[in-house]
Amino acid sequence: MNNTRVFKMSFAGVYPHYIQKAEKKGRTKKEVDEILCWLTGYDAQTLQQQIDNKTSLEDFFAQAPQINSNVSKITGLICGYRVEEIEDKLMQQIRYMDKLIDELARGKAMENILRK
Repeated sequence: MNNTRVFKMSFAGVYPHYIQKAEKKGRTKKEVDEILCWLTGYDAQTLQQQIDNKTSLEDFFAQAPQINSNVSKITGLICGYRVEEIEDKLMQQIRYMDKLIDELARGKAMENILRK
């Protein structure tokens, strides 16, 4: 499967969709940002820089300060694929991000989303 198109998508392009998805279900931009920072190690300022720079998803994850050590606890289906079985590391990280935002939109508690 060729994922090049997905990898080249800008993070700034998907970010508003994450916010919209969360807010439609009564959650907040702040919660979305908390999840993204937990996953990648960015802080609010460096996350905003990635958005302002229109960084590709590929570079967004390549430049991430520290992918959370608990990502292996993220399991389940996203787009018909089990996230824990996705072989391409970058695609897996993108799907982790999708999965966490889905969990937020479904009303899951933040402590569970952040695997505490």
